[in-house]
Amino acid sequence: MSGLDKIKSQILDEANHSAEVKLAEANEKAERMLSEAKAEAEAEVSRLQAKSQEAVAVYADRVKSSGEMQRKQAILQAKQEVIADVLQNAYEKVCAQDDAAYFGMITRMLEKYAQPGDGIISFNAKDLKRMPKGFEAEMEKAAQKKGGSLKLSAEAKEMDGGFILVYGGVEENCTIRAMFDAKRDYLSDKVHEVLFI
Repeated sequence: MSGLDKIKSQILDEANHSAEVKLAEANEKAERMLSEAKAEAEAEVSRLQAKSQEAVAVYADRVKSSGEMQRKQAILQAKQEVIADVLQNAYEKVCAQDDAAYFGMITRMLEKYAQPGDGIISFNAKDLKRMPKGFEAEMEKAAQKKGGSLKLSAEAKEMDGGFILVYGGVEENCTIRAMFDAKRDYLSDKVHEVLFI
Protein backbone atom coordinates (compact mmCIF):
# COMPACT_ATOMS: atom_id res chain seq x y z
CA MET A 1 0.00 0.00 0.00
CA SER A 2 1.41 3.30 -0.99
CA GLY A 3 1.54 6.41 1.18
CA LEU A 4 -1.33 7.94 -0.68
CA ASP A 5 -3.54 4.94 -0.06
CA LYS A 6 -2.55 5.04 3.60
CA ILE A 7 -3.55 8.69 3.86
CA LYS A 8 -6.82 7.97 2.08
CA SER A 9 -7.48 5.04 4.34
CA GLN A 10 -6.66 7.09 7.40
CA ILE A 11 -8.95 9.94 6.24
CA LEU A 12 -11.75 7.43 5.60
CA ASP A 13 -11.23 5.83 9.00
CA GLU A 14 -11.34 9.22 10.69
CA ALA A 15 -14.41 10.22 8.69
CA ASN A 16 -16.15 6.94 9.55
CA HIS A 17 -15.22 7.33 13.19
CA SER A 18 -16.39 10.97 13.19
CA ALA A 19 -19.65 9.93 11.47
CA GLU A 20 -20.22 7.19 14.06
CA VAL A 21 -19.62 9.65 16.91
CA LYS A 22 -21.98 12.20 15.36
CA LEU A 23 -24.56 9.51 14.65
CA ALA A 24 -24.31 8.29 18.25
CA GLU A 25 -24.67 11.88 19.52
CA ALA A 26 -27.67 12.42 17.21
CA ASN A 27 -29.30 9.18 18.41
CA GLU A 28 -28.66 10.13 22.01
CA LYS A 29 -30.11 13.62 21.41
CA ALA A 30 -33.14 12.15 19.62
CA GLU A 31 -33.78 9.73 22.48
CA ARG A 32 -33.46 12.56 25.00
CA MET A 33 -35.93 14.67 22.98
CA LEU A 34 -38.34 11.74 22.72
CA SER A 35 -38.06 11.08 26.44
CA GLU A 36 -38.71 14.78 27.25
CA ALA A 37 -41.63 14.92 24.81
CA LYS A 38 -43.08 11.75 26.32
CA ALA A 39 -42.73 13.20 29.85
CA GLU A 40 -44.37 16.48 28.74
CA ALA A 41 -47.20 14.56 27.03
CA GLU A 42 -47.79 12.46 30.15
CA ALA A 43 -47.82 15.61 32.31
CA GLU A 44 -50.31 17.26 29.91
CA VAL A 45 -52.51 14.15 29.92
CA SER A 46 -52.47 14.14 33.74
CA ARG A 47 -53.30 17.85 33.82
CA LEU A 48 -56.16 17.40 31.32
CA GLN A 49 -57.51 14.39 33.24
CA ALA A 50 -57.47 16.36 36.49
CA LYS A 51 -59.16 19.32 34.79
CA SER A 52 -61.74 17.00 33.22
CA GLN A 53 -62.46 15.31 36.56
CA GLU A 54 -62.84 18.71 38.20
CA ALA A 55 -65.24 19.84 35.45
CA VAL A 56 -67.26 16.63 35.82
CA ALA A 57 -67.44 17.14 39.61
CA VAL A 58 -68.56 20.78 39.18
CA TYR A 59 -71.18 19.72 36.63
CA ALA A 60 -72.41 16.92 38.91
CA ASP A 61 -72.73 19.42 41.78
CA ARG A 62 -74.68 21.79 39.56
CA VAL A 63 -77.00 19.02 38.40
CA LYS A 64 -77.53 17.90 41.99
CA SER A 65 -78.12 21.48 43.16
CA SER A 66 -80.51 22.14 40.28
CA GLY A 67 -82.38 18.92 41.01
CA GLU A 68 -82.63 19.83 44.69
CA MET A 69 -83.92 23.30 43.82
CA GLN A 70 -86.53 21.84 41.46
CA ARG A 71 -87.58 19.36 44.16
CA LYS A 72 -87.96 22.18 46.71
CA GLN A 73 -89.94 24.28 44.21
CA ALA A 74 -92.24 21.34 43.47
CA ILE A 75 -92.81 20.78 47.20
CA LEU A 76 -93.50 24.49 47.73
CA GLN A 77 -95.95 24.57 44.83
CA ALA A 78 -97.71 21.45 46.13
CA LYS A 79 -97.98 23.01 49.60
CA GLN A 80 -99.39 26.23 48.12
CA GLU A 81 -101.98 24.22 46.16
CA VAL A 82 -103.00 22.29 49.29
CA ILE A 83 -103.31 25.54 51.27
CA ALA A 84 -105.37 27.14 48.48
CA ASP A 85 -107.66 24.09 48.41
CA VAL A 86 -108.10 24.17 52.19
CA LEU A 87 -108.95 27.89 52.08
CA GLN A 88 -111.37 27.37 49.18
CA ASN A 89 -113.08 24.52 51.08
CA ALA A 90 -113.29 26.69 54.21
CA TYR A 91 -114.77 29.54 52.16
CA GLU A 92 -117.38 27.20 50.64
CA LYS A 93 -118.29 25.81 54.07
CA VAL A 94 -118.73 29.32 55.48
CA CYS A 95 -121.02 30.23 52.57
CA ALA A 96 -122.99 26.96 52.92
CA GLN A 97 -123.69 27.21 56.67
CA ASP A 98 -127.24 26.62 57.83
CA ASP A 99 -129.34 29.76 58.24
CA ALA A 100 -128.91 30.08 62.03
CA ALA A 101 -125.10 29.75 61.93
CA TYR A 102 -124.78 31.96 58.83
CA PHE A 103 -126.86 34.83 60.17
CA GLY A 104 -125.19 34.51 63.59
CA MET A 105 -121.89 35.11 61.76
CA ILE A 106 -123.46 38.07 59.90
CA THR A 107 -124.55 39.58 63.24
CA ARG A 108 -120.99 39.29 64.62
CA MET A 109 -119.63 40.89 61.44
CA LEU A 110 -122.14 43.74 61.77
CA GLU A 111 -121.07 44.33 65.36
CA LYS A 112 -117.54 44.75 64.07
CA TYR A 113 -118.08 46.72 60.85
CA ALA A 114 -121.16 48.87 61.52
CA GLN A 115 -120.34 52.57 61.80
CA PRO A 116 -121.88 55.57 63.51
CA GLY A 117 -124.39 57.24 61.20
CA ASP A 118 -127.22 56.18 58.94
CA GLY A 119 -126.34 53.39 56.52
CA ILE A 120 -127.78 50.93 54.07
CA ILE A 121 -127.01 47.21 54.11
CA SER A 122 -127.28 45.03 50.99
CA PHE A 123 -127.34 41.24 50.64
CA ASN A 124 -127.47 38.86 47.70
CA ALA A 125 -130.81 37.40 46.51
CA LYS A 126 -130.23 34.05 48.26
CA ASP A 127 -129.61 35.71 51.65
CA LEU A 128 -132.59 38.03 51.26
CA LYS A 129 -134.83 34.98 50.72
CA ARG A 130 -133.49 32.97 53.65
CA MET A 131 -133.15 35.86 56.12
CA PRO A 132 -134.76 34.84 59.43
CA LYS A 133 -137.75 36.78 60.77
CA GLY A 134 -136.65 39.47 63.14
CA PHE A 135 -133.16 39.71 61.66
CA GLU A 136 -133.70 43.35 60.63
CA ALA A 137 -134.16 44.14 64.33
CA GLU A 138 -130.85 42.31 65.07
CA MET A 139 -129.12 44.42 62.40
CA GLU A 140 -130.54 47.60 63.84
CA LYS A 141 -129.45 46.59 67.35
CA ALA A 142 -125.88 45.99 66.11
CA ALA A 143 -125.87 49.37 64.35
CA GLN A 144 -127.19 51.16 67.45
CA LYS A 145 -124.35 49.71 69.52
CA LYS A 146 -122.02 51.71 67.23
CA GLY A 147 -124.19 54.84 67.39
CA GLY A 148 -125.86 54.41 64.00
CA SER A 149 -128.74 52.82 62.19
CA LEU A 150 -129.10 50.51 59.21
CA LYS A 151 -131.76 50.23 56.58
CA LEU A 152 -132.09 46.96 54.61
CA SER A 153 -131.87 47.43 50.84
CA ALA A 154 -134.59 45.47 49.04
CA GLU A 155 -132.40 45.34 45.93
CA ALA A 156 -130.19 42.24 45.80
CA LYS A 157 -126.50 42.68 45.00
CA GLU A 158 -124.39 40.35 42.87
CA MET A 159 -122.03 38.83 45.42
CA ASP A 160 -121.23 35.51 47.01
CA GLY A 161 -122.31 36.02 50.61
CA GLY A 162 -121.90 38.48 53.43
CA PHE A 163 -123.05 42.06 52.93
CA ILE A 164 -122.17 45.52 51.70
CA LEU A 165 -122.55 48.56 53.94
CA VAL A 166 -123.09 52.00 52.42
CA TYR A 167 -122.54 55.13 54.52
CA GLY A 168 -122.88 58.48 52.75
CA GLY A 169 -122.15 56.97 49.32
CA VAL A 170 -119.05 55.10 50.55
CA GLU A 171 -119.28 51.31 50.30
CA GLU A 172 -117.66 48.91 52.75
CA ASN A 173 -117.26 45.48 51.20
CA CYS A 174 -118.04 42.93 53.91
CA THR A 175 -118.59 39.99 51.58
CA ILE A 176 -117.22 36.65 52.68
CA ARG A 177 -114.87 36.66 49.68
CA ALA A 178 -113.53 40.10 50.72
CA MET A 179 -113.02 38.87 54.29
CA PHE A 180 -111.11 35.80 53.08
CA ASP A 181 -109.03 37.90 50.66
CA ALA A 182 -108.17 40.44 53.38
CA LYS A 183 -106.99 37.66 55.70
CA ARG A 184 -105.48 35.39 53.01
CA ASP A 185 -101.86 35.69 54.22
CA TYR A 186 -102.82 35.17 57.86
CA LEU A 187 -105.08 32.21 57.02
CA SER A 188 -102.44 30.69 54.71
CA ASP A 189 -99.87 30.89 57.51
CA LYS A 190 -102.27 29.23 59.97
CA VAL A 191 -103.10 26.42 57.53
CA HIS A 192 -99.37 25.95 56.85
CA GLU A 193 -98.68 25.66 60.59
CA VAL A 194 -101.44 23.08 61.05
CA LEU A 195 -100.55 20.96 58.01
CA PHE A 196 -96.80 21.23 57.60
CA ILE A 197 -95.15 22.14 60.92
